[in-house]
Amino acid sequence: MSDITAWLEELGLGRYDEVFAENEIEFDVLVELTEEHLKDMSLPLGPQLKLLKAIARLKQASPEITRSSTEEPAATSPNASQAERRQLTVMFVDLVGSTALSGQLDPEDLSVIMRRY
Repeated sequence: MSDITAWLEELGLGRYDEVFAENEIEFDVLVELTEEHLKDMSLPLGPQLKLLKAIARLKQASPEITRSSTEEPAATSPNASQAERRQLTVMFVDLVGSTALSGQLDPEDLSVIMRRY
C-alpha cells in the first residue's frame, strides 16, 4: 500500500486511489494539488473540499515538505520579480586610426569606409 493510498484511506476517500494512480499523483507532489487539478481529475465537489482541507493541514504540519516540493532554484524558474541570468558574449572591434579619421571625415563618408571592412 502506497503512502497516498494510506492517506486517502484515512480520509475515507480510498475509492479515489485509482484516480490518483491514473494521474500519477504521489505523496511528494500532493501539497501542490489545487482545486483546478482536482476538477481536472473529475472528483466530485465533496471529496474535493475534503482533500483541499487535508492538503492544507499537511502544509501546516510539514512546512519543509511544502518548501522543498514547490520551490525550485531561481536559475531554472524565474518568477516575475526576479531577473533571469543569461550568459552574454560581447565583441568590440576598433580599427586603428578610426577615431582620428572620424574627426576628419563626414559621418556618412566614414560609414561607407567602415562598411568596407
